Parts: sequence; structure tokens; C-alpha cells
Amino acid sequence: MTKADIVNRIAVKSGISRKEVEVIVSNLMETLKSKMTEGENIYLRGFGSFIIKERAQKTARNISKNTTIIIPAHKIPAFKPSKEFVDNNNLQGPP
Repeated sequence: MTKADIVNRIAVKSGISRKEVEVIVSNLMETLKSKMTEGENIYLRGFGSFIIKERAQKTARNISKNTTIIIPAHKIPAFKPSKEFVDNNNLQGPP
């Protein structure tokens, strides 16, 4: 599903114009992105959490050059669905 699909679906369901919905969705995405860039987690009750995960430093190998490189510690964005989201949508965790 693309951003355009989301905008179209919300516009049809809500009766709000497509342009207004597009502005709202764009503002939502920009707010999420800017707050996560600042290191803030976002919690949406009943849906899930957009969180910042810390990855530890690790050693990796470049097989083609047969060298070892160090990947420094870094942060990555992640989504953790709420229990309600998982239960209501018959989603299962890893086996």
C-alpha cells in the first residue's frame, strides 16, 4: 500500500477532500519523522509504538575482499505493534 492509496482510502471513508487528507497524512508523517530524528519515541494506543532502537557495535566481514570491518553503534527506527493490534488482526510473532 502506498501513501496515495492511504490518502484515497481515508478520503473515501471520511468524505474529506483528497487534497485535505493528503496535507494531513503528509503532516503526520513529517511529525513522526522529525520527532524520531530527535530521539523521541511515539506511542499510539491501540495501534503500536514507533521506537528508536540502539544497535551495538559489531564486527563484520567483507567476503569478497577477505577483510574485517567494524560497524559502529547506531540507532534505527522500529515499529512495535500493540497487543490489541496483534490480537485483533490474527498476527503472530516469530515462530
